[in-house]
Amino acid sequence: MRKLIIFAFIGLFAQLIDGALGMAYGVTSSSLLLAFGIAPAVASASVHLAEVVTTAASGASHIRFGNVDKQTVKRLIIPGSIGAFLGAAFLSNIPGDLAKPYISIFLLALGVYVLVRFLFMFKIGEEKDSIDLSRKKSIPLGLFAGFADATGGGGWGPIATPVLLSQKGVSARKVVGTVDTSEFAIAVSATVGFLISLGWEEVSWLWVGALMLGGLIAAPIAAWLVRKVHARLMGVLVGGFIILVNVRTIVTTWIDQSAIYPFIYIGIAILWLGAIIFTVAKIRNTNTKANESLNEIDQ
Repeated sequence: MRKLIIFAFIGLFAQLIDGALGMAYGVTSSSLLLAFGIAPAVASASVHLAEVVTTAASGASHIRFGNVDKQTVKRLIIPGSIGAFLGAAFLSNIPGDLAKPYISIFLLALGVYVLVRFLFMFKIGEEKDSIDLSRKKSIPLGLFAGFADATGGGGWGPIATPVLLSQKGVSARKVVGTVDTSEFAIAVSATVGFLISLGWEEVSWLWVGALMLGGLIAAPIAAWLVRKVHARLMGVLVGGFIILVNVRTIVTTWIDQSAIYPFIYIGIAILWLGAIIFTVAKIRNTNTKANESLNEIDQ
């Protein structure tokens, strides 16, 4: 019973992050399940089963709050679903973490770009209400992100979110809502692939139910939160989170001295906190100037 309660809190925490930042439900949940000694394929299958329900709830919440570009969702779900199904079948036979450090380097670079752009190049008038994603770009992105999501236990958000967010003028709120909504189809396809390859008996339905419950509670809260947070601050939060998550994968793969890991993480966290404080100050300064301008007009 204690383990089920812990899993419910894992689902709640992971969905709160995922729904607000557009990533990390699978990564967070899978990492914690693996810490309990669950096999990678079973952990990923359990997470994707839970995501069938949590992504549906999250997507519905984001649609309700106007956070979704439906055209981009349509262009992502077909290649993403194909990639997720193939990834699930692949993971059932081959270890899924072989390519993780190389994917993380790519994501780290995107995270740095996103963070720098929202810190220093953000303009109030530049935010667009739609996402420019052609079919030529959506097909490889969907295939790659879907495959990575199934093999790594999470990857749709960490890959799709920074790629979409790196476009000039795109709304962070729209990107997060669009990625979360499209993830429902990816979760369904990955689940089908795992159930065909592993069978139903390998999955603990109590664990899945606990993850679902926590995610369902957090989904509407996260969708409301992403609408209330300023676009510039959301971009800095997402960029820093991308960096922190992927640095961990890189250092644990290629740096043997585990004693220095905490110093690396703390250093990045301090820089991220500084970026957040700087952004909040910039937003307040901009709002103050805007209010002063309105007062001058009224007078």
